[in-house]
Amino acid sequence: MTVLCGIAGWVDKSLIDSKLFYPLSVKTSGDRLRFYATQFSLVEVDSTYYGIPKPESAEAWAAQTPAGFTFDVKSFSLFTNHPTKPMSLPPDIREDLPADLRDKNIYLERMPEELVDEAWARFRAALEPLRAAGKLGAVFFQFPPWFLPSSRSLAYVEQVQERMFGFQIAVEFRKPEWLDARHREGTMAFLGTRDIPYVAVDVPEGHRTSMPPAHDVTSSKLAVVRFHGRNHETWDLRGAPPNVRFRYDYSDRELVDWVPRIKEMERSAGKVHALMNNNYSNYSVKNAQQLERLLEAWQK
Repeated sequence: MTVLCGIAGWVDKSLIDSKLFYPLSVKTSGDRLRFYATQFSLVEVDSTYYGIPKPESAEAWAAQTPAGFTFDVKSFSLFTNHPTKPMSLPPDIREDLPADLRDKNIYLERMPEELVDEAWARFRAALEPLRAAGKLGAVFFQFPPWFLPSSRSLAYVEQVQERMFGFQIAVEFRKPEWLDARHREGTMAFLGTRDIPYVAVDVPEGHRTSMPPAHDVTSSKLAVVRFHGRNHETWDLRGAPPNVRFRYDYSDRELVDWVPRIKEMERSAGKVHALMNNNYSNYSVKNAQQLERLLEAWQK
């Protein structure tokens, strides 16, 4: 399979509470992952956004899944210029923070350089067991709306790639100006020159933060598309949890529009990861299975 479908997070609370996917006998995170891996060959790890896991966690994920299973991993929030709670840092790094940074959200640029280096080293070490097992796909760097198209931002993406040397990274933007008439060609050329996949997105159109429906392939190794749902009513709700903001159930008609685009991406990149991030009830797994069926029908 060169097109893999999956969802964002196998322990999503709304999915578990729905009781529409996991058997009732499946109670633990490990057992849920084992069951999930009987249904899909790809999953996105979102917990890594909220904190750097221990390598032992990644070792367990690798052991709980069969050969050929793939994990895409979301970057720790600190590395994508999101505000990060000090408590989400490893305890020893947190203790070494200057006193004025310990009690409020912190940003990468304000941290001492040696602590930044150590945080990156911990993140790479945490993912190494997945890479060693041949089960690590891409590490997603999802930049916020305030990450603007500029030479400084491009230099930071270059730094991210250098920091993650030996790992496949992919970039998702949340500021539409990255793809406006002035910047689009340069954005895609920049990513293409560095063989970094541009993460295509499906979002409700017409909002201030709605990315254009581009599906350009900028890497010879991988193309990625993430489905965030099309819920116009909740898209701009500040502070809304994922199961509110991304609450959306795709129809076959909406998903079938993506099938030729995904097949085009497959021809260019050779491999495509399609991930459902519409976290509410069983919508994500249902829609991922729908997309798989539609792609199979296209093949026939």
